[in-house]
Amino acid sequence: MRSAPLRLMLFDRTCTGKRLRPGLSHAWWAGSHLYRGLSRFDATLGVTCWEDGLEWLATTHPDRPIAEIQYWGHGHWGELFVDRKGLTADALLPTHPLHRKLAAIRERMVPDHLWWFRTCEAFGAVRGQEFARRFTDFFGGRAAGHTYIIGVWQSGLHSLRAGEVPTWSTEEGLSRGTADSPIEALWSRRREPNTIHFLNGKIPEGY
Repeated sequence: MRSAPLRLMLFDRTCTGKRLRPGLSHAWWAGSHLYRGLSRFDATLGVTCWEDGLEWLATTHPDRPIAEIQYWGHGHWGELFVDRKGLTADALLPTHPLHRKLAAIRERMVPDHLWWFRTCEAFGAVRGQEFARRFTDFFGGRAAGHTYIIGVWQSGLHSLRAGEVPTWSTEEGLSRGTADSPIEALWSRRREPNTIHFLNGKIPEGY
């Protein structure tokens, strides 16, 4: 019998606190174990660079396809960070050093797959929407991300499928700046649009 598709999670393990104080990486590590205990992930990995993280996604359990990938870390409009090094839509270009690994991951994804970027404001402003469009068109599936700074509450959650056009406002989640030149994002709050709790492991209908 064929094994079920994988649900995988990456997190940035470089965001540690100063002088032995806990940092966000400790929270992401704890969350990864909690989610595995709840049977929401089949495997998780903390990484120090995109090269290692993408290589793991492309090669772990090679006999099984992938249904879902979540990334927990820092983000900005249209950009995802590991150790302050960003991954943008330019990584999808054939000339980019990360393209080969991303293409290898694409070959493993089931048709109705999901990428969920649980980072701050990656889908916000014009850059975030452009990232969402290019990413889903490259992988041919669905991707989700946020337009606000996230924490316990995670606001501005939206998803997009390949070939779709974003329907949320490019100004959603902005505190300062414009959709074309964003400066600062708003913090998530319970009553802001499309808000979930960090313990919510599924994207609500319509998000």
